[in-house]
Amino acid sequence: MALQHRSKRRRRMAEINIVPYIDVMLVLLIIFMVTAPMLNLGADIQLPQSAAKALQDEKQPVLVTVDQQGSVFLTLGKSAREQVDDEKLVSEVSAFVKQDPKVSVMLGGDKRVDYGRVNQVLGLLQQAGVAKVGLMSQPETTVVPASNGKR
Repeated sequence: MALQHRSKRRRRMAEINIVPYIDVMLVLLIIFMVTAPMLNLGADIQLPQSAAKALQDEKQPVLVTVDQQGSVFLTLGKSAREQVDDEKLVSEVSAFVKQDPKVSVMLGGDKRVDYGRVNQVLGLLQQAGVAKVGLMSQPETTVVPASNGKR
């Protein structure tokens, strides 16, 4: 009898149980779906709409403007507007932001200035430690067509 028992071999099961693999896959899918929106790699810049309302801020913001020739002007709080070079912009804005980290920093550029210059000033503001920069624009003017009596 002992011989017969040894000759009987158990057949291996040829099926794969995929239920655990499906469970792992669903868990990974949920993890990736939750973490993907958190991986925001872009700059945090909020561009204003053309018909946006003016911001109501009790504190005086830091205003940085770029004119048509690419010259940079800086207004810190209630102080007078002054023309600055790139190094002075970084040092003064950095010192002002260290005093009040929640101060609003607004950047405005002439629409005829090279976009590369405005982008360069954005980089300088980032070097100065500014977390968020608002871009200034003129309010949209609505033009009402004159009626000529025809309908």
